Amino acid sequence: MEKRLSTPLSQEDVRSLRAGDRVLLSGTVYTARDAAHLRMMACIEQNRPLPFELEGQVIYYAGPTPTPPGRVIGSIGPTTSTRMDAATPALLARGLRGMIGKGSRGAAVLEAMEQYGAVYFAAVGGAAALMAQCVTGCEVIAWDDLGPESVKRLTLRDLPLIVAADAYGADAFAQGQQAYLQSVEARKTTGEPG
Repeated sequence: MEKRLSTPLSQEDVRSLRAGDRVLLSGTVYTARDAAHLRMMACIEQNRPLPFELEGQVIYYAGPTPTPPGRVIGSIGPTTSTRMDAATPALLARGLRGMIGKGSRGAAVLEAMEQYGAVYFAAVGGAAALMAQCVTGCEVIAWDDLGPESVKRLTLRDLPLIVAADAYGADAFAQGQQAYLQSVEARKTTGEPG
């Protein structure tokens, strides 16, 4: 069963989710990749305002391709999330409630998610054109000079996601790896071919 959520996310929304849950996300999210995260960190260090209020918001680690004629946005697949790990705890401390990307997260991010109450969603890599169909609005709001890596405000309708890590410290990537290793070990002890 899929859970339907809309942004901004509340603590109650986040606390209702568990690693492995399927979610359809609607509402406003913001794109930001490596270059935008560097600039956001510079804003924090220099006590300047960020391009959007973080409280309850979700960042999608994506840089869409050019928009084809008659479309809202080009393909918009997730990028590898660990590239944003260095900046993530500081953003979570300022109210960021969710992130969308691909791949696992580092220990410091998982600890900060548990501390501040946040969720990490995994989007399916390789389905960028299909994911673009869930975007009903797109507007550049900061750092247009970064091109595809500029910060964009997206409006989503039912973007399909998986909770990869929850606010309780559970990590679907680690759980999947552990289950696999246990099944391999069980086959070894029973003599089943692996």
